[in-house]
Amino acid sequence: MPKSSKIRKKAVYTPPAKPQQIKVSPRWLAPTMVVAWIFGILWIAVYYVAPTAPFIGPLANWNLLIGFVFIIFGVVLSTRWR
Repeated sequence: MPKSSKIRKKAVYTPPAKPQQIKVSPRWLAPTMVVAWIFGILWIAVYYVAPTAPFIGPLANWNLLIGFVFIIFGVVLSTRWR
């Protein structure tokens, strides 16, 4: 089979490389993340140790949801940490 007579003469265009910027987390992110984890764990622990406490008793099992929401919030913040 004959070789094609159309050979590409131009070089393929490659866009210039953009300088990479280092992404930095805001200063408040890490402390907020850790505080959310600790607060969530402590909320659940206090619920199990003292279920009749004034601010915990009326919420009953909703205390577990509140604690896990804080823990999940900390995990979501940890995905943004650079």
